[in-house]
Amino acid sequence: MSQIQVNHLTFHYDGSSEDIFDDVSFTIDTDWKLGLIGRNGRGKTTFLKLLMGLYEYRGTISSSVEFEYFPFPVREPGRLTMELIGEMAPELEEWKLFRELNLLETDAEVLYRPFETLSNGERTKIMLAALFLKDHRFLLIDEPTNHLDRAARAAVSRYLNRKSGFILVSHDRAFLDVCIDHVLSLNRNTIEAVQGNFTSWWENKEKRDASQAQENERLKKEIGRLREAAKRTEVWSERVEKTKKGTRIGGLKPDRGAIGHKAAKMMKRAKSTENRMLRAAKEREGLLKDVETADTLKILPLMHHKEVLVRLEQAVFGYEAGEESADPAASFHSVCGPLSFELRRGEKAVLDGRNGCGKSTVLKAVIGNSRQRERIPEPEAEDILEMTRRPCLLSGRLETASGLVISYVSQDTSWLSGSISEFTVRYGLDPILFRAILRKLDFSGEHFEKEMQYYSEGQKKKVLLAKSLCEKAHLYIWDEPLNYIDVFSRMQLEELLSASPLTMLFVEHDQAFTDRIAAKKISLYNGG
Repeated sequence: MSQIQVNHLTFHYDGSSEDIFDDVSFTIDTDWKLGLIGRNGRGKTTFLKLLMGLYEYRGTISSSVEFEYFPFPVREPGRLTMELIGEMAPELEEWKLFRELNLLETDAEVLYRPFETLSNGERTKIMLAALFLKDHRFLLIDEPTNHLDRAARAAVSRYLNRKSGFILVSHDRAFLDVCIDHVLSLNRNTIEAVQGNFTSWWENKEKRDASQAQENERLKKEIGRLREAAKRTEVWSERVEKTKKGTRIGGLKPDRGAIGHKAAKMMKRAKSTENRMLRAAKEREGLLKDVETADTLKILPLMHHKEVLVRLEQAVFGYEAGEESADPAASFHSVCGPLSFELRRGEKAVLDGRNGCGKSTVLKAVIGNSRQRERIPEPEAEDILEMTRRPCLLSGRLETASGLVISYVSQDTSWLSGSISEFTVRYGLDPILFRAILRKLDFSGEHFEKEMQYYSEGQKKKVLLAKSLCEKAHLYIWDEPLNYIDVFSRMQLEELLSASPLTMLFVEHDQAFTDRIAAKKISLYNGG
């Protein structure tokens, strides 16, 4: 076992007035299974890149191990996966790679397919297997669960539980609980490394935050009382001071020196007591700045007059094959179905299934059906549908309520660019409300000055979520809304959605989130 030592690390991006890290020091053991936790924009990916030596910084980072970053870039993805892995790790023994893939519950035949044909889950598993087989490496695993279905997440978490010597960035609480034994927490003002999984760390954090908040309130009240006492003492001191000019008592003149000394002593005691408490408050100020506050979010959904908003009966969805054929049936290929379900007013339903089973297709088909009936006041829905192939209803029925207003959050954030102000105008959002929601989701003043193309993936997704929360809609359709979103913001959204009577159809693989939010699960594992 060796250690990674970080001493007096200070770093900020060029052009930024805020330090990402400011004189932080800590030590990590290289046999830990370490979960890296923090708000979006707090510096998780930045820290991994600092370990890789990609940025200049002040301070020192020392280690006896070499670092490997996941995901690694893949050039020429049209080549066979085995060829790409062989170039990345030429010392790799094939039988060991087969063994690792077996542990990852993946058939070795994927090695002999072009990399670009692999699913997100297959790519993740191949990369992790190859990296863990390299000797004397410490892995930096950056958000491996994005776009992975629940089954793939479970397989990867079980695999990582068998391993050691890595830092894992993930916001999936159930995933973290399975595969980490330490937490490195990027707090508001400090960084701390503690033993345990996510749940134990969170429980301790809640207790500590509550204790610090209570102590802060007690300290505020005590300071208030002391200030009142100091004022009273100051008044008495002034009264005593005035007696120096008093009339003769028994024919004797007052001892002005003794009276002045007494008044000064009373004043000094009052100031000393007040200053002592103020110093105590200042000492606690740094701790209190590490308390993560999560302001309550709000949403104002529309209530539709119809009971059933969406109805599918034996619906089969597909896409145009893209090639002309004499047989009309051959012009289309099926993706999912037959699928039957109803979504009623006030219900929250999750589409559940493996990657590629057609969950996003169903969401887009519902949006497309509503747009054919009447125009949704939602330019983004049209933008996303134009960027991708439009799903077709090949057979069965899909009905949406008349006058249905939909608010949509897509998986894709790559099209976001320009300023927040331009985005607000384009979609007709209330600028005060939109900015207030973003601030509650931990946007700083500096974020509002940046162009959105320079945001992190988590910050981009928060823009789409804030937009949806601003919109008054009958139906909220969210497609993997939590990709890249930090744990604290996930909890904020859970609190909001669980308490709101809105109607929602969504796709999400975060088990903790779906278990709390979804009252109905629609399974696509068997096609419908």
